[in-house]
Amino acid sequence: MTSQTAQTLGTTPHRALIFHGYGATPGDHWFGWLADQLDAAGIATIIPPLPDPLSPDRERWDDAVRAAVGAVDEGTAIVAHSLGCLTVLRYLRTLPGPWRLGTLVLVSGFVAPLPALPELDDYIGDGCDLTGLAERIDRLAVIRSDDDPFVPPPLTDRLAGLLGVAPRIVPGAGHFLADDGVTTLPEARDAVIPLPPRGRRARFTR
Repeated sequence: MTSQTAQTLGTTPHRALIFHGYGATPGDHWFGWLADQLDAAGIATIIPPLPDPLSPDRERWDDAVRAAVGAVDEGTAIVAHSLGCLTVLRYLRTLPGPWRLGTLVLVSGFVAPLPALPELDDYIGDGCDLTGLAERIDRLAVIRSDDDPFVPPPLTDRLAGLLGVAPRIVPGAGHFLADDGVTTLPEARDAVIPLPPRGRRARFTR
């Protein structure tokens, strides 16, 4: 089975969680659009708020992700943006015993300090040990733009490489913010919902 097949075929999730990043709220950018798309596909979706998004505290964000996600399984999908990616990866790192996650989609993710946002250095710290995480995730996608002003593309490429996947590139999308003109993100939707059987086409709105 090719890596592309592994990322696109499988069981449709029964629930999904979308996590925002630094300075954002659940109502921003493309989050609500994606939640509506997933709900329409029969996937119960929530966008949990992370506390004080303009002054993220690692312990509080970790607690919020833990409370929202709980146990994961093959029917769980998690989508995260920017600083939310690092927070989700750290949560997965803490899960005890054998576990499997159905889908993980990381948009503008990173695990290293950002030159454009030194105020996040303490939160980012040493990043996250990703050893073995990808082996527990059935479908994994890392999405980036080619002109992100906050997360340099090489940092997201490095994250993708550590997870053993090739990044999916959306040209001209900046940091995937509404200010960049990004209020829909079909690439994230398509990474969560498995491809339909050959000969059938899923119907979505853009």
